[in-house]
Amino acid sequence: MRPTAPLILLAAAVVAAGTLTACGGGSGSDENTVKVAFIKDTNGKVTVRDDYVRLVARQFEKNNPGKKVRLIPVQASENDYYTKIQQMMRSPRTAPDVVYEDTFLVNSDITAGLLRPLDDHLRTWDDWRQFAPAAKTAARGQDGRTYGVPDGTDTRGLWFNKKIFKKAGLPADWRPGNWAEVLDAARTVRRRVPGVIPLNVFTGKGAGEAAVMQGFEMLLYGTGRNQLYDPGSKKWVTGTQGFKDSLRFLDTVYREKLGPDVSDALSPHIQTRVAAELLPEGKLAIDLDGSWLGQQWQKTGGGNPWPAWSATLGQAPFPTQHGAPPGKVSLAGGWTWSVPRKARQPELAWKLIKTFQSKPNALEWCVRGAQIAVRKDVAADPRYRTSVPGIGFFTGLVEVSRYRPALPAYPRVASAIGEAMEAVTSGDSSPDQAAKDYDTTLPSLVDGRTVARP
Repeated sequence: MRPTAPLILLAAAVVAAGTLTACGGGSGSDENTVKVAFIKDTNGKVTVRDDYVRLVARQFEKNNPGKKVRLIPVQASENDYYTKIQQMMRSPRTAPDVVYEDTFLVNSDITAGLLRPLDDHLRTWDDWRQFAPAAKTAARGQDGRTYGVPDGTDTRGLWFNKKIFKKAGLPADWRPGNWAEVLDAARTVRRRVPGVIPLNVFTGKGAGEAAVMQGFEMLLYGTGRNQLYDPGSKKWVTGTQGFKDSLRFLDTVYREKLGPDVSDALSPHIQTRVAAELLPEGKLAIDLDGSWLGQQWQKTGGGNPWPAWSATLGQAPFPTQHGAPPGKVSLAGGWTWSVPRKARQPELAWKLIKTFQSKPNALEWCVRGAQIAVRKDVAADPRYRTSVPGIGFFTGLVEVSRYRPALPAYPRVASAIGEAMEAVTSGDSSPDQAAKDYDTTLPSLVDGRTVARP
């Protein structure tokens, strides 16, 4: 993926990672130390992932006397994190032994020669049978080999404030049947509850995949007839009406002032602001967002405790454009624990990955991190099923969820989509012109492998 921030920000991320001390000591350069790199939340008060990784590291050291785990948390936006770990993995001197990978980057990092296949280990690991087929696919390369062990997935839907809805005269059990009903509810809030942002749909380059995946692709795959990539022809798709309609939805949100101020919407900090301020403070009525939001507001480790969130917020599936079956749409994502090709301790790395994804630890992470389980035994566990309000709702969306095209070109394509979204949101381009500009740019990003699907 193209870097989306100045090099000074990346340098800051490098310094932040390099100055952290090892968990359990050790320089990380000897055969008894395994190094693990992972993304640290940009909201400094949130410690859910950090605490969990430390828990597993201590467990690993206890169960493997003489072995040490060196933690390399990278505090950066997701886009900057992707760039940072790719740089780290290019050299044996800086490569971690275990790296936390977003599944949509797996194939591009395979193509760049940065990851090791894990098939030899997986064949003899009984726990691998517990993983859902879709989750296994998310970590599989185009060569048919598997390059990571997923730690959970996520789904997306509409979060809405029931108190604001009551003031607006909208139902507490709101279930919009199509895009028009989502927009109509937002217009009703604008008219009847002044001072509240009616609807947030992430957009533009600053929000990165939050905009492209849970904004644009939630719309596109709800049109029912279009997609980004055609697996039959193995080509990227241009000229679709669904692409234009998705941009038109965004245009309506921001042209009619149903969303945040444009300057806020295009800020790289919009995700943090939505979760830490706009929703808890009752300033936002409807948010198109992910299953993990409840993690932010948990009393322990959430960073922004909000005891009333489960009573205040409702959830609804995001509808298809005109209500066509199945009537709702979701995108699923997730992360994997992977081993860089230039890792110095690949065998220790595999042992640590198995520790991360043992049944007890996988359950612990899903409960702490509000993750959607990818292990069947975890999904059936009573502790998981009662862990976070709404977990059943979001788990139910797995069956209708789509995945991003996990191909090497996808990060470049996603960047172009973000640019199209930003042009429409800012008013610099009409939806039709932004779609046309995307179609013009796309061939250069995918080696000319495009096909028109009006």
